[in-house]
Amino acid sequence: MKIKTKLTLGVGLLFILIILLSIVGAFNINALKSDTENILKANYNSLLYSRNILSVLNNPSEKTIQVIEDNLKKQENNATEIGELEANLELRNNFEAYKKSNSNSSVQLAIQENLFQIMDMNMQAIQRKSEVAKTTADKAVFWIVVTGTICFLIAFILLVNLPSNIANPIKELTESIKQIAAKNYSKRVHFESHSEFGELAKSFNSMAEKLEEYNNSNLAKLMMEKKRIETLINNMHDPVIGLDENLKVIFANEEALKIIGSTAIEIIGHFTQELALKNDLVRNLITDLMTENPIIGQKQAPVKIFAENKESYFEKETLHISIVPTGEKDSILVGHVIFLRNVTSYKELDFAKTNFIATVSHELKTPISSIKLSLQLLENAEIGHLNDEQKNLVESIKDDATRLLKITGELLNMTQVESGNIQLSIMPADPKEILLYAINATQTQADQKQIKFNIECPDSISKVQADNEKTAWVLTNLISNAIRYSYDNSTIYLSIIETKNNVQISVRDRGQGIAPQYKDKVFDRYFRVPGTKKEGTGLGLSISKEFIEAQGGQISVETEFGAGSKFSITLNTLT
Repeated sequence: MKIKTKLTLGVGLLFILIILLSIVGAFNINALKSDTENILKANYNSLLYSRNILSVLNNPSEKTIQVIEDNLKKQENNATEIGELEANLELRNNFEAYKKSNSNSSVQLAIQENLFQIMDMNMQAIQRKSEVAKTTADKAVFWIVVTGTICFLIAFILLVNLPSNIANPIKELTESIKQIAAKNYSKRVHFESHSEFGELAKSFNSMAEKLEEYNNSNLAKLMMEKKRIETLINNMHDPVIGLDENLKVIFANEEALKIIGSTAIEIIGHFTQELALKNDLVRNLITDLMTENPIIGQKQAPVKIFAENKESYFEKETLHISIVPTGEKDSILVGHVIFLRNVTSYKELDFAKTNFIATVSHELKTPISSIKLSLQLLENAEIGHLNDEQKNLVESIKDDATRLLKITGELLNMTQVESGNIQLSIMPADPKEILLYAINATQTQADQKQIKFNIECPDSISKVQADNEKTAWVLTNLISNAIRYSYDNSTIYLSIIETKNNVQISVRDRGQGIAPQYKDKVFDRYFRVPGTKKEGTGLGLSISKEFIEAQGGQISVETEFGAGSKFSITLNTLT
């Protein structure tokens, strides 16, 4: 039976039962009403008329005759019982005699007997009709109860069966759909009814069967693709580790197993949290994944690993895998892939380069200093006078020696940066004194180009946590660059601004500025803005950045091409 037909029949049957119950109740109530009205109209009125006549007979007055006449006429018109008509006729005769005899006591007595006869006759009728009304009431109660019980049973059966007949198939179908969504394509539904659910079950089973067939037909292909991916990962020369969203190891190639020092059985299928308890390398690899808000994109130091009787260095890269499930809009995290790139050879070359630069720079400083000392002796008049050509030659050699000495100093600083051994002596420092020191160090250079300094600094300024020497070196380098790239007879603006927790020192020039495409590269090592003919190694800003950040500060640049640049360093104040 169709669902629509079931609902129509169920609701229609309830409607019919309500109508039937209403009809039965109305019929019986109407019958009871008729019996009651029969007693009231016929017998009760007769008793009332008789009582009124007896009352005036016992208490005669001027209106006695008229009252008796009125009530007697009403009684004559209300004769409903057997023998009551004859009694009314006899009462009429006695009343006529009573009027002629002028209230004869014997006639009055006869009238009273007639009235008692009529009253007794109606009293018996009332008793008889009351029994009939009681019987009618009992019948009414019986049929109403029977009809109501039948209606209740039918309604209860409908209430129990009809919703379940509709809801149970829907529930079963919903559970089956969930099973299909969970890739249990063997799930089937069985509805024996010929309703819409039966047709729906056939369609659902057909769909599940096709899905199962499709899944089985593609299982071999999927297994082949899985084998291909596993083979590709295992043949990679760099270690690769795959984790699910709960940090459970789902795969690890041979290179990863080597450096971890475990077999595939020992780590695959296990949570990294458990492995980290007994493996320092695993604990190091998942440290950033265990934090609530990992910093993505932050440069990390190479991971040092001792494997195969030698030290190796690996750069770690963690790839977070997110997908958008079918039918949804928001992406969800499904796993992580950890890549370890072997940079041991590069680390060794870098270490050798750093040692070479440090050695060469250190060895060059001594002869360069000797050259400068010799030049000072040549310029001494006590040794002898130089002609103009010799003086020019000495000045040229002095400039070259100064430049070489500066380069070697920057290279030595760079070796500190690259080796990670920056020697800092952080203590409370006065930023104003540091700035004045840098100004004095570059004053001669500024005077050569007739450049003036415009200094903005409050009278009182908080001290900062800084290394005096290296901070002064950074400011000297920034001011020197500003002088180098400024026009003659221009002004360089120097300012110190204190905020809540830090102090900012800025150096702003009115030179040509930096092109937008080069702004983010000015702090890279050995970078020089293309097209410039100014002297420099391209290391000054890079070293400055490392020195300031090593102190917990920041360095930044604001530039407008053709209008100049503004370099700022920010240092933390004393807490």
